[in-house]
Amino acid sequence: MTSDSSTAADLLEFYDDLTDKQTELLQWVADGNRPATALHLHPSQTNAHRAFRNLKANAAKRGFAPEYDMTHQVPDGYNVKGVSTYYNKEGKPTGQWVKSTADQAARDAAVQSAIEAVTSEIPRVAALPAPKETSNDLVNLYTLTDCHVGMLAWHKEGGEDWDLSIAEKTLVDSFAAMIAGAPSASVAIVNQLGDWMHYDSMQAVTPISGHSLDSDGRTAKMIETSIRVLRKIIDMALIKHDTVHCVMAEGNHDIVSSIWLRKLFKALYENEPRFTIDDSELPYYVYQHGQTMLAFHHGHLKKPDGMPLLFAAQFPVIWGQTVKRYAHCGHQHHVDEKEHSGMTVTQHPTLAARDAYAARGGWISERAATAITYHKSFGKVATNTVCPEMLEAA
Repeated sequence: MTSDSSTAADLLEFYDDLTDKQTELLQWVADGNRPATALHLHPSQTNAHRAFRNLKANAAKRGFAPEYDMTHQVPDGYNVKGVSTYYNKEGKPTGQWVKSTADQAARDAAVQSAIEAVTSEIPRVAALPAPKETSNDLVNLYTLTDCHVGMLAWHKEGGEDWDLSIAEKTLVDSFAAMIAGAPSASVAIVNQLGDWMHYDSMQAVTPISGHSLDSDGRTAKMIETSIRVLRKIIDMALIKHDTVHCVMAEGNHDIVSSIWLRKLFKALYENEPRFTIDDSELPYYVYQHGQTMLAFHHGHLKKPDGMPLLFAAQFPVIWGQTVKRYAHCGHQHHVDEKEHSGMTVTQHPTLAARDAYAARGGWISERAATAITYHKSFGKVATNTVCPEMLEAA
């Protein structure tokens, strides 16, 4: 085992992006001094010792701790998960097995950087002409939840087929039917309520538990289809309504994808003054229309009966300014609606077919999507429900 001095010298070679103060601290220790005596570098001995300890710990996460015979560092974006070192009779290391895992913080930062790079280059959508006659009293809420674009379902298991092409046609046609049957409200809310995409990486697995999923095609095809469908939906809404507000909610299947979807469409429509998008970093979203409050959450983090208190606490000003309050969630793939103290919570169904997991689990629900019209003073005044069978009969 080496001394702090030699470790500090090694760390100087390991790091290539140190601040001047960190470099001076390591050089101080490499010259044979104790980090706790570096008062000229840090105002307190505790801070100097902690700074040196943190540098060692961060290097160890990357696989570099020579005092413990760890010298095989892992690439950027990864952390060491475990190290097994083999020693001979003389106690000398003869072999080493290094296991690594992705550094989630580094991956998130990389995703954010990629989003900013992509959205700075994409061509913006030109503004569309506004409709001539709409009602300022009304807002139409168009909800699509748990669409699972990229999922593969087989009719022999779940009763209906679902793949990328079927998803695109079903979602676009359903939205067109909802638009056609809805009143000419001034405002539209395109409420994409989460789990739009079936999976969240290059592998068809759930992002948290890593469960394998049935998927159709490549990740790139899933992304292309998602962008194309959402653009068609938003453009349809802009043709019918004066303003369009969009929710791209976080779901449990598309935690990261929901981020880049929000950033992408915010940039894509930045030249369209009639379009806005909720860019909240928290998975809770609200819209105030006069005395009517509309709240949104996918449902993976908070159950329906807990939403009224959460939204009252999270958005107290809007809660206090409204008398008609409605929360909308998905996640469970079936309809449920209950009036709680001060807020009605609606759980929406999905248009997607059942995959093998749902079919084998015996979960059965009607497939549908509903447009709901709200008045700025009177709350909910109309609904228009569309199901896939209607599209096939047309």
